[in-house]
Amino acid sequence: MKSFLLAIWEVLEVVLIAVVTVFLIRTFLIQPFLVSGASMEPNFGSGNYLIIDELTYRLREPERGEVVVFKYPNNPSTYYIKRIVGLPGEKVEIKEGSVYIFNSEHPDGLRLEEEYLPFNVNTSGSVSTSLSDSEYFVLGDNRSYSFDSRSWGSLQKKYIIGLARLRLLPINQVQAFSY
Repeated sequence: MKSFLLAIWEVLEVVLIAVVTVFLIRTFLIQPFLVSGASMEPNFGSGNYLIIDELTYRLREPERGEVVVFKYPNNPSTYYIKRIVGLPGEKVEIKEGSVYIFNSEHPDGLRLEEEYLPFNVNTSGSVSTSLSDSEYFVLGDNRSYSFDSRSWGSLQKKYIIGLARLRLLPINQVQAFSY
């Protein structure tokens, strides 16, 4: 009877260690994310299975051009994936199909060159917004079909979950992302 109880205890111990390990990894390091919708095409399509890095933004601030997963500010139970275009303290203007950034380095404005977008993609809308010290401006890569900062405003840093680091599915599109 004693050996049976010891065997049960060993199994429970292994299960407990596994559960705690998975919890810590998913809470502080990485988590999976399934892309739903066309707002990030052609770079990320519906059904792409991604691994999100939750550690990087604990060590440094998000940077322009990075693809982030975040909680939608108007409904934090919903998750979105978009690209960071405007950084804290900057002014972002969208006009004539282009994105312009105004900051201390470019007080007269800089037309953003977005190499990650297909050739001749225009950014629709007319927006002019100044970001506070904890706000970002995010856009989908599929500018014609993206519900993003043009519609609902800036994104506060507290809603950012992490950085898209790895695409696992579909298998023929496996890719690690470095920004």
